[in-house]
Amino acid sequence: MSGLMDIFAHLEQEGVQLSSIINGAAVKSPLPAMPKINPATGTVIASIEPASPEMLDDAVRYAAAAQKDWAARAAHERAEILSHVARLITEHVDVLSRLEVLDVGKLYSEAVSADVPSGAESFAFFAAACATAHGTSHRWPDAIAYTERVPLGVCAGIGAWNYPIQVASWKAAPALAAGNAFILKPSEETPLTANALAAICREAGMPDGLFQVLHGDHVIGQAICAHRGIAKVSLTGGVDTGKLIVAQSAASLKKVTLELGGKAPLLVFADADFDLAVQLALDANFYTAGEVCSNATRVFVEDSIADKFIQAVSARAAEMHVGDPMSPDMQMGAIVSEEHLIKVLGDVAVAQQQGAIIAAGGTRLHPAGVEGGYYMAPTVLTGCTDEMACVTDEIFGPVMSILRFTDEDDAVRRANNTHYGLGAGIVTSDLTRAHRVAGHLEAGNIWVNSYNLIPPGLPFGGSKQSGMGREGSLYALESYTEVKATYIQL
Repeated sequence: MSGLMDIFAHLEQEGVQLSSIINGAAVKSPLPAMPKINPATGTVIASIEPASPEMLDDAVRYAAAAQKDWAARAAHERAEILSHVARLITEHVDVLSRLEVLDVGKLYSEAVSADVPSGAESFAFFAAACATAHGTSHRWPDAIAYTERVPLGVCAGIGAWNYPIQVASWKAAPALAAGNAFILKPSEETPLTANALAAICREAGMPDGLFQVLHGDHVIGQAICAHRGIAKVSLTGGVDTGKLIVAQSAASLKKVTLELGGKAPLLVFADADFDLAVQLALDANFYTAGEVCSNATRVFVEDSIADKFIQAVSARAAEMHVGDPMSPDMQMGAIVSEEHLIKVLGDVAVAQQQGAIIAAGGTRLHPAGVEGGYYMAPTVLTGCTDEMACVTDEIFGPVMSILRFTDEDDAVRRANNTHYGLGAGIVTSDLTRAHRVAGHLEAGNIWVNSYNLIPPGLPFGGSKQSGMGREGSLYALESYTEVKATYIQL
């Protein structure tokens, strides 16, 4: 255990050189290093060594060898190791949360209560699910046959920067539970917890080569998609990136899971619990500084309560404390990078040019003690119409667009008028309406009188251009297998 703590302490040090983890060891890269910036301070805290194509070849070779041994183990043996990973994540939730803050700039309170624990929950769930895979049997007068779920081989995950350890766990846990080896390429903007997770997997007893980490940007991501030794790629990212992944994976006909962008609607009906609706709208837009793919950034409010709702949400947003993510008094942390902050501010400027009114926020902040970080005031846009860019396009920042609707049919029609279909929310006290509206909304995940709650047994993923396949649940476990049928002539 002391070895783990030494690794975690090393990752927290400023100026650390971050190498890829191949076959259980840190491997130096011949390529120039990339800077890793702490979003909360704007300072360079580490350098990342991007993996070379030769390193990828080595990783795939080691993974293929480790996978054969891993797949041959009894399900309960794999389950024991995955359960150990879950326990180690839980035991080290504090240091992993601090690394998450250094990576993303999000609040420590969010990381320690949700992001990191969700990684542990995923490993625990898929440890329990290890032995659930089963097939079918068939009988004829002169033959019998059976089907079974078999692993794909070497799988890879390309992670997003907003939930590094959660996304890594959501992808790796079902892949490993199904008997595959797994290669993780974390976002180059949030690389720290990937190496921490690799250390945990090794400490838990995974054989070298089974879980590996390759650092780098889109160059190594493209090489992963093109590599013929990798059977499946799972991506969490934007729609444009997802389209590239499909194209790059086509030559080898890889299986692909895509969890992509969103522009989710939150439908607030006049009969809703008003205080709950206000809080849900705030949570569904400003949690993790709005950098959540399923966030409900289009808030549709019934006309009769719209003025009161806008006043309450705008007042609450203006009062939010934004600053040092390690401070327990803060309600929102930093944006992931200066480039992304500038983009989000530009999106707000475009919204204003198109006629939206800034009811709260809309500006960059320089909080005391972290003046160099990438902070933005929680922003509420009113006077929005369906054709505005702030309503049609994913902003991925702390920006809420409020729209009015007249009746249920109007709300549903406009909520579905998007090429996204990841999440949707309904706030109402009418249970019949909740079921009816949920049935008509075009989204992979729908929340009623709640938002963004995804326990490990629940599938998560989108329809339309929000992706294909599912994270979490037994659906994810099945997606890392294929069906094999054996026919026996008697």
